[in-house]
Amino acid sequence: MKDFGFYRGVNLGGWFSQCDYSKERLDHFITEKDMDVIAGWGLDHVRIPMDYNVLETAEGGLSEEGFGRIAKAVEWCLKRNLKVVMDLHKTAGYSFDAAHQESGFFGSTAYQERFYKLWEGLAARFNDPENIAFELLNEVTDASVIGEWNRIAAECIRRIRKIAPASLILVGSYWNNSPDAVKDLDLPADNRVIYNFHCYDPLIFTHQGATWIPDPAFDIDRRVAFEEANITPEYFEKQFASAIETAEARGTALYCGEYGVIDRATPEDTVKWFKTINAVFEKYGIARSAWSYREMDFGLSDARMDGVRNELIKYL
Repeated sequence: MKDFGFYRGVNLGGWFSQCDYSKERLDHFITEKDMDVIAGWGLDHVRIPMDYNVLETAEGGLSEEGFGRIAKAVEWCLKRNLKVVMDLHKTAGYSFDAAHQESGFFGSTAYQERFYKLWEGLAARFNDPENIAFELLNEVTDASVIGEWNRIAAECIRRIRKIAPASLILVGSYWNNSPDAVKDLDLPADNRVIYNFHCYDPLIFTHQGATWIPDPAFDIDRRVAFEEANITPEYFEKQFASAIETAEARGTALYCGEYGVIDRATPEDTVKWFKTINAVFEKYGIARSAWSYREMDFGLSDARMDGVRNELIKYL
C-alpha cells in the first residue's frame, strides 16, 4: 500500500474494540491530542479496530451515535494528514477471540446480511478513497471456513463497490491473518483490493508471559530475551515468503495490519524486534500498522517505553 499513501501506521486498539464499551472509554481512551503524538512520530495513518456493537443499535440497525464517534476520529486524523484504516474487529456472529462467545457467522445468511449492511453503511458514510481504507474483518481463525470466507468477502466487496468504487479494501486469511494463508485467498477483485496479514512471530518472544495463552511455555514468570529467540531478518523473510510471492503473482500489495511485542519484554529487546522486522518490511515495500498505541499489553506510548521511544519510532 506504499503507493496508496498508507505505509507506516499504528493501531488504536482498545478504543472502539476489546473494551467495556463504557461512555468513559469511548469518549476518553483516545483523544485528539493523541493524534498530535502519532503525527509527531512521522506516521502516515492509523488503524482503528471497531466492534459491530459500537456501530450498530441493539436491534442490528446502524447506530448514528456509533458512526458519529468514528466520524469524529476520522476528522481528528485528517486534520493532521493521517489516513485511516477502518478495521471491523468483531461482527455479529464472529470474533477472533472465542471468549467473546460470538458464533454462527459463516453459516448464517442473516449474520452475513447484517455484515454486508454494516459495510454498505460505512462505505456510504466514509467514501474517501485517498484517505480511508476498509478492512473487512479481523483475523479469521479456522482454515475450514476459507471457502465461505472467500465467498462472503467477494459479496461484501461487490456491494461496497456499488457505493465506493475506488476505496482500498483489505482482506486477510485464516490462522489469524497468517502470511502462510494468504495464498488461499481468492484473486483480488480489482486493483484496489490488498492482501492483509498479521505477524507476532516468534510468539514465544512477542507474547511471553501472556496470561491468555494456556501453555506452560508462556508462564508469566518466564522471560525470553531477544537473542535467545534467534530472531533475524532472514527469519522474517522466510515467514513472509509465501505471502510476498502470492501478492507479486496476483499483482497486489501486502499490508501487515498488526505486529508488536508484549510489555513483558524489555523495552530494549522490543526495539531490537521492531528494527529486525522493519528491515524486511522496507526491503519488500510492505505497509504496516504496529500494535498498539496505548495499553492493550503492547502500548507503544506507555511510560515504560519513554527511554527508547525515539529509537523505536524509527522502525515503525
